[in-house]
Amino acid sequence: YLQQGNISLVLEALHERGLLIHNAPHLVSHQSFIVPSYEWWEGPFYGVGLKVYDLLAGKLGLAPSRRLSREETLSRIPTLEPKGLRGGVMYYDGQFDDARLAISLALTAADHGAVLLNYMKVVELRKSGGVIEGVKAEDRESGRIYEIPGRVVINATGVFADTILQMDDPEARRIIAPSQGVHLVLDKAFLRSDSAILVPHTADGRVLFAVPWHGRVVVGTTDTPVETPSLEPLPFEEEIDFILEHAARYLTRDPTRADVLSMFAGLRPLVSPEGQRDTAEISRDHHLVVSSSGLVTIAGGKWTTYRKMAEDTVDQAILVGDLPERPCGTRNLPIHGWKKPVNWHDPRHVYGTDAGAIEALVRQQPELGELLHPRLPYLKAEVIHAVRREMARTVEDVLSRRTRALLLDARAAMEAAPTAARLMAEELGWPPEKAEQEVEMFCTL
Repeated sequence: YLQQGNISLVLEALHERGLLIHNAPHLVSHQSFIVPSYEWWEGPFYGVGLKVYDLLAGKLGLAPSRRLSREETLSRIPTLEPKGLRGGVMYYDGQFDDARLAISLALTAADHGAVLLNYMKVVELRKSGGVIEGVKAEDRESGRIYEIPGRVVINATGVFADTILQMDDPEARRIIAPSQGVHLVLDKAFLRSDSAILVPHTADGRVLFAVPWHGRVVVGTTDTPVETPSLEPLPFEEEIDFILEHAARYLTRDPTRADVLSMFAGLRPLVSPEGQRDTAEISRDHHLVVSSSGLVTIAGGKWTTYRKMAEDTVDQAILVGDLPERPCGTRNLPIHGWKKPVNWHDPRHVYGTDAGAIEALVRQQPELGELLHPRLPYLKAEVIHAVRREMARTVEDVLSRRTRALLLDARAAMEAAPTAARLMAEELGWPPEKAEQEVEMFCTL
């Protein structure tokens, strides 16, 4: 973002990062990144750029960036390609588990009186005199339709925002330019370091990183425009090849397809100026759109600035719905599970204070203290916890959206699916055929 000159987004992201670290210390850790330099100009160039980053961060900075010699760079990342290496620049950023932050935010909302409905699909916008006054929504499990009134309806559907905009007005211009990012998960042996590698500018102008994550290493990313967003985006072959090929240039051990434990694709809901299709150049700023019907749409943005996006959206909704004004209360609001100090070596630190509920399940039923799978860090008790306290309704919910089993090791997750389904069946009263169907659906992902 600094290279693109988007100073305002950098400042906003740094401020919000500071709030997130304060509000969710059990979810956000400090991660060191090393930018290796192989050309004579890279060390000074990135060194100066990251000093500007330090300056912008001010008191919210995690630690100052600094130049590293060739020897120090290799001592910190011994699996970094040494041929032609001149040195590196180290800086710090925050790292979090997005699945755990998402569910923790939902639980925080519930703690403060929100009503949450998952597996409910909006099928129609209810209007009176051209103004939206609620929605019709379908319970995806029962098929039952509900009418839900509302003073304001907010369209916060990410890459699917255009679907709701055109449900409101079939002639509405599409504002989303979806961009796909692909990541590969490899064994930690490929990056024997606590530091991540960041290459801001590969030979073809893209970004490459290798980041330690849950005892594995995540390598990415791509920025590929897609025409039609999908609930289950799949990596393109050329994206996989790009990541493997470029990772091999910077790692001493060349990763192959056989080394990939898992791969995943996500879609960025970028807001595109008319006619611009190069998603790498599109700003990650968020945008608010208010339709003539009163529909409030929030689009764009990035994870780090989620809180500011929500604040701006609610402020706009207050204006549209003529609701009572009140100051924003989320700047210093502890996220569900808030806990300090944090034992980062405990895989269940991401639950914060809720880890006690998992420990209680194990005390009641000691067999729930067993691992769900030998190659995964999750306990059987976490399946029960996800169902009882985190609204998990499917095996995919548990193994992909509450834990990160599917992303850490796809084969291990598939092998764990029958056990997860059995535990869920006991909790939710599934018949045997439902449990079998859940396993089959998960394994076809």
